[in-house]
Amino acid sequence: MKTVKFTLLFFLVTLLSFGSVSTKEKEALKAIYNSTHGALWRTTWDLNTPVQEWHGVTVKGDKVIGLNLEFNNLRGVIPQEIGDLVHLRHINLFRNKISGGIPSSIKNLKLLVTLNVSFNMLTNPLPEEIGELKSLKNLKLFMNMIKGEIPVTIGQLSNLNTLELYNNQLTGELPMTIGELTKLKELLLSSNQITGKLPASISKAKDLKVLSIFENNFFGTLPNSICSLINLEELVISNNAFYGKLPNQMASLINLKVLLIGNNDFKGELVQLKTQLPNLKQFDYVDVVNQGAIATLDIDDDN
Repeated sequence: MKTVKFTLLFFLVTLLSFGSVSTKEKEALKAIYNSTHGALWRTTWDLNTPVQEWHGVTVKGDKVIGLNLEFNNLRGVIPQEIGDLVHLRHINLFRNKISGGIPSSIKNLKLLVTLNVSFNMLTNPLPEEIGELKSLKNLKLFMNMIKGEIPVTIGQLSNLNTLELYNNQLTGELPMTIGELTKLKELLLSSNQITGKLPASISKAKDLKVLSIFENNFFGTLPNSICSLINLEELVISNNAFYGKLPNQMASLINLKVLLIGNNDFKGELVQLKTQLPNLKQFDYVDVVNQGAIATLDIDDDN
């Protein structure tokens, strides 16, 4: 009988404790609530109820693994305490009014797979610590006002599939370490102020399908190595300061569906390229601003 009672008691204790989020994680969630004016959220939290009932919070066992507060009228900043949610796998704060930046404590989220703070009001430079998110597959920070340069540590995100930083105020050069993102499939950096040459190391991203860097300050010639990206479906480099001749192996990019290279300073003719790329659906190579010359297929050196 004592054994039965003990078993029952153990079962009840286990049941009651199951899913009980740690104090540290609960306090971190409260810090996010307070620093982003939680009382004004579209769907707010009742802090007196269990964490499992809070809108957008996913709990598995006793660990917070997901935070989805998109379209929820968050305003203010992301607090350093977010780094205490060490079990997080997904953060989605899309389409809010969050200002400031990504805190350096983000480095603690070693299990993070998705970080989406797009369409907010971020201004601070990306922290170098972002390179410590080894599990990250999707980094989406587009439609903000992020200043500064893309940190060299970005190349440490060896599992990254998607990097979307378009429509910000990023400056400086695209670091050579971008080539270390060998699992990258989409690189979207358009509408920034990035300068310098397109690193030849980009060719290491053999699975790359989308490369969009239009409306920046890139200059120089395109590296020959770009022609090895045979899985590329979209190449959008319009509205930069590229010049000279295109690599003579551009026709090897047979999976291209979109090729937009206008408003640069390429020379020669490129009419034949359209016939050599059988899947091409969008093709623009004319300098509509200056009505300049169009591109050629002649060879040029890698940068």
